[in-house]
Amino acid sequence: MLARALNHPAAPIDFKLLYKPKPYPVLDQQGLDVVEPEPAREAFKRGPPQWLERTIPVFRKNYESAVAASEEKYNLAYTQWHARDGARSRKLADLQQQNLQACEQVDKENAAAAKVIQDLEAGCARKDAIAIGAYFQLVFDADRPLAGELVASRIAYVVESRQLVVELECPNADIVPHEAAFHYKKTGDEIVAVKRSLASSKEIYTGLISQLALRGLFNAFHGDGLSALDTVALSCFVSTTDPATGQRIRPCLLTVVTSKDEFATLNLYKIDPVACIKGLRAQVSRSAHELIPVKPVVEFDMVDPRFVEKGDVLRKLDQRANLADLTPNEFETLMTNLFEKMGLETRLTRPSRDGGVDCVAYDMRPVIGGKVIIQAKRYRRTVGVSAVRDLFGTLHNEGAAKGILVATSGYGKSAYEFASNKPIELIPGSQLLYLLKEYTGVDAKIEFPEDWIDPSLEETD
Repeated sequence: MLARALNHPAAPIDFKLLYKPKPYPVLDQQGLDVVEPEPAREAFKRGPPQWLERTIPVFRKNYESAVAASEEKYNLAYTQWHARDGARSRKLADLQQQNLQACEQVDKENAAAAKVIQDLEAGCARKDAIAIGAYFQLVFDADRPLAGELVASRIAYVVESRQLVVELECPNADIVPHEAAFHYKKTGDEIVAVKRSLASSKEIYTGLISQLALRGLFNAFHGDGLSALDTVALSCFVSTTDPATGQRIRPCLLTVVTSKDEFATLNLYKIDPVACIKGLRAQVSRSAHELIPVKPVVEFDMVDPRFVEKGDVLRKLDQRANLADLTPNEFETLMTNLFEKMGLETRLTRPSRDGGVDCVAYDMRPVIGGKVIIQAKRYRRTVGVSAVRDLFGTLHNEGAAKGILVATSGYGKSAYEFASNKPIELIPGSQLLYLLKEYTGVDAKIEFPEDWIDPSLEETD
């Protein structure tokens, strides 16, 4: 499966090739273009009279009657022909009018299709998140790894961090054949199936999910004709039925984040898929065959730009709180309230004496809980790696179990790379708005004025 993707990769989208105009319908004239010949008068004329008919009055009268009858037959034939030809002309005109209307409809549909492609190209050029997400949706839709079947996906693009978030809808474990082989049994003259072992089924299924994940990462980076990606966060889900409850479930079986630079170092022709995906620090279900889930590294609904788009539409209809209008202390207090609603015990630090700590929280769960350090950044620009390094240093100084960096903007590639495989969670502005709505009911927005200056002058990436 992975080899087929490498040998026949999904190409970057060419906007010009996307436009495939619908052809005009062919006019079926149904033979109505063939005109029936007009009746010939000569065919109805009486032949030359005999000399008796010209000279003998009684015969001459018969001759004139015959001529008049011939003329009457001709007139009747012409009238009938004219009626048939008029009906033919009207039917042909109706067909031509219907075809003209159909052609005009095709023109409208082609113009609309061309407009969609033009808007998509323009949106990608101006780095619109929805347009870029739609671009990569086309890249993924062109790939059909499972016997020609489309592997469904959901895609969102985060402009601030140049990150693509992908959800792959993968097949369940039933795709692995229960039979490992077939043998001919001579004594019974029959074909006997050899049942596959459970261990073999698990190994094959884990390999399948790993290959689908690597294939998805490969398609994303290889199909990036926009040069829009620094990182890809990809998660593999399965929609199935829980055998224990009979209820529909959708567990995540694999989740990974990797950068374009890191992925480019892989020789995908020689790797072992399972080992490779683990080498990328992916979280893989300890038993994918039994649908044991892992937590997605990025929740799709928290970064889907459509949520932001909906907010923009409603901006003039409501009076939502603008996080950019809050004072630094108010913003930190809001973070304290948020994480308290999420189940943590929080303590707000004193301004200017926090030692790099805006909020201290405690996860009271036994074994897996502990002290959590929270830092909040009201930035308009992308948050750079130095802020993440500072948090990591504070994490060690405070003896905390985890660090959370919350920003009103997004994070760069280096920030995600540094945070990878460390007890650090990065929450961008889009995810912050989602969490506020989900846990506090606050329908907020983030709109900085044009003259806004970020409080820190650190370099971004």
